[in-house]
Amino acid sequence: MDLFYKEDNNGVVVRVKAVPNSSKNEVSGLYEDALKIKIKAPAVENKANEELVKFISKLLKVPKSSISFKNGETSKLKTLYIDNCSIDKIKNLCVNIDL
Repeated sequence: MDLFYKEDNNGVVVRVKAVPNSSKNEVSGLYEDALKIKIKAPAVENKANEELVKFISKLLKVPKSSISFKNGETSKLKTLYIDNCSIDKIKNLCVNIDL
């Protein structure tokens, strides 16, 4: 299985499978080579993306401004770049959610 994250420059690139309109925000495991994240917000007017950024920011304890979309902004499969984030934060997240 490929990892859903990799180091890049001064941060980390993370592949995410977003599932909008969920009952709550949560990391629900892996989907192929992406981290599957359920988001409460609907996929309209960028609401799900905004909620996704807010949720990841809270999980990793990084500012929302350090999270940007590399691609997939209008797709359920997204690639995010998290600036000034260490690979250790991602590994700790994986341990905390039993990945």
